[in-house]
Amino acid sequence: MLYELRIYTIYEGRMDAIQDRFKEHTFKIFTRLGMKVVNFWIDATGQNKLYYVMEFKDMAQRQRLWEQFKKDNEWIQVKSNSEENGGLIIENIDVYFMNQAEFFRLGN
Repeated sequence: MLYELRIYTIYEGRMDAIQDRFKEHTFKIFTRLGMKVVNFWIDATGQNKLYYVMEFKDMAQRQRLWEQFKKDNEWIQVKSNSEENGGLIIENIDVYFMNQAEFFRLGN
């Protein structure tokens, strides 16, 4: 399996907007497209950041699904609507790719 850690830095004052967008729309679109979110976190130190990990069979599947997501008509409309009144929500996205350590799988 391939795991993708995504770290979003959110513009000041837009944390509620990103949480609402995920809760009301993005997770449903991910599910419809076959994208799996393993877990999701909000920064515990007060930074305007949220973190989530996605699971893919391999990099080819990851590339294919993200391309489908970016071109998805529902997603395009949701993104536009959520930014219409308050402006942009996400300032920066950091992406890291990971494989689970073999020693962890064997020991747990």
